[in-house]
Amino acid sequence: MRGAPRDSIFRRLRPNEPPDTWHQVTITMKGITMKLVNTLAPRGAGAGRRIAAFAALATTVALVATGCAAATPGDDAGSDGEGTTEALSIAFLPKQLNNPYTDVVLSGGEAGTEEIGGEYSVVGPLEASASSQVSFINTLTQQGTKVIVIAANDPDAVGPALEEARAGGAKIVAFDSDTNPDYRDVFISQVVSKDVALIQVEQIAEQIGGSGEIAILSATANATNQNEWIKFIEEELASNPEYADITLVAKVYGDDDDAKSFQEAQGLLSAYPNLKGIISPTTVGIAATARYLSTTDYKGKVALVGLGLPNEMREFVKDGTVKEFALWDPAQLGYVAAFAGQALVDGTITGAVGDTFMAGELGEKEVGEGGIVIVGPPTRFNADNIDDYDF
Repeated sequence: MRGAPRDSIFRRLRPNEPPDTWHQVTITMKGITMKLVNTLAPRGAGAGRRIAAFAALATTVALVATGCAAATPGDDAGSDGEGTTEALSIAFLPKQLNNPYTDVVLSGGEAGTEEIGGEYSVVGPLEASASSQVSFINTLTQQGTKVIVIAANDPDAVGPALEEARAGGAKIVAFDSDTNPDYRDVFISQVVSKDVALIQVEQIAEQIGGSGEIAILSATANATNQNEWIKFIEEELASNPEYADITLVAKVYGDDDDAKSFQEAQGLLSAYPNLKGIISPTTVGIAATARYLSTTDYKGKVALVGLGLPNEMREFVKDGTVKEFALWDPAQLGYVAAFAGQALVDGTITGAVGDTFMAGELGEKEVGEGGIVIVGPPTRFNADNIDDYDF
């Protein structure tokens, strides 16, 4: 959303606060929204335990608060006069918590859920491993959550747990990274996957002069979205004569971890001294790689393209480390996902091709082939326009 005001629902990430120094848990229950922020969440061996404990504390406080609210005399919110009508419970389960990109997506999910009048919650692992989401799905099923919105770390590992959730009455909305289609009702996709791949190939070809060795620094090896983009990248490089002189020499994985991505970038330049460019289709990976390049002699010599957040990449564009990268508006993913969940629950859509639903201020959205809902096209960011964006 170009030129959007800073208080827009799609602009809630705090760009000046590094993601490794704060952790936020947002829970909305029975009309009460609580945000607990831990500003002392350092990295290291004990960080995961401290953040997990913080999340547990947040949930406990929320439960106590909502219990008190329920007992308050005269509080008839959500009541029809004869009984209480429960708000629609929508739980977001991202690949991992404490990811800047995810924080932006979730801000949109929170805004959408609030507009619907639902109960918003977020759960998720601290590491993006294949099976790390299963226990969270099981817990949400036991709690009777009506809508589970998931970005899958592995399309099949979450399958049995999601099937059980659906058997219990939950609607499943995949977003960002799809599950096996058999395990969800709809998938909210950023853009057409091939378009994401093509724009990155175009950018790297332009910046290396159409020839030379390149590498890909991805997220996790099992990430559905990453692997689909990489597949299209490889196909385009192999089939388009314009790219005949470009050679893809390596694919490495930073697991959407800043430190590991930084190390993988170092490793690529060490192993391939003639490398002319890196494609990193992950916001964590491209930011870590840019940080590494910016402090070395490779700055301005090795091209870096991929998918990044403008607020994280701005300094690297302005200092000449990065010429251009791409992305869409991540908050819109979460926003549309919330409305899709509501539409599934109330029967407006079933996930069939041609189904339509209203997604708040983003208007009507249509379900396409494979139960996929496309949010919007990718945008190129460079020195000419990066200050027009704030996310």
